[in-house]
Amino acid sequence: MPSIKVLNQLGEEVKELNLSDEVFAIEPNMQAVVDVVNSQRAGMRQGTADTKNRTEVSGGGRKPYRQKGTGRARQGSIRSPQFVGGGVVFGPTPRKYVLKVNKKVVKLAVKSLLSDKLANNSLVVVDKFELAEAKTKLFVEVMNNIGAYVNKKIVVVTDEENFNLELAGRNVPNYYIQTKSHLSVYDLINADMYVMTEDAVKKYEEELK
Repeated sequence: MPSIKVLNQLGEEVKELNLSDEVFAIEPNMQAVVDVVNSQRAGMRQGTADTKNRTEVSGGGRKPYRQKGTGRARQGSIRSPQFVGGGVVFGPTPRKYVLKVNKKVVKLAVKSLLSDKLANNSLVVVDKFELAEAKTKLFVEVMNNIGAYVNKKIVVVTDEENFNLELAGRNVPNYYIQTKSHLSVYDLINADMYVMTEDAVKKYEEELK
């Protein structure tokens, strides 16, 4: 069973937390991660691109010129695709880009990322975040204390909303602060390090077992 040190805001070790093998010690399945990320990226697409085909453009109600005797190819409408202002052939139309992924695959992707970060010493667990004020200086001080430096992309995960923490860290580059329930696989894969509260870790274990 893997374990990890739990730090306080000063960077001091307060205890050691035993982690679940099923969540934090699996062989990472990166194909599951790729499938979920592709699904989430597809879901972000609006799918509103649209062009008009020859039945939707205006005009072209009559034959542009007579069938024979002009020396030109016969034409039935000036709104055919070969004419300027004509319809578009095989152009984009509104559609949904949704790619369905099973819930088990999503869980496997999250477990794979958590296990990978723990194995690479890129997971930091903090007992709690309590900032007296919503000051950026306080936020940076805490991150430096626990070893989460600005030169990496870092996701800070809390179990519930922390108003002072979110305000203090929202303008600091490379930090993304989010509650566990609103965090996606796409957000997780975009980070080099995870900083989580102890309660957030326990919730992950409860939901992913």
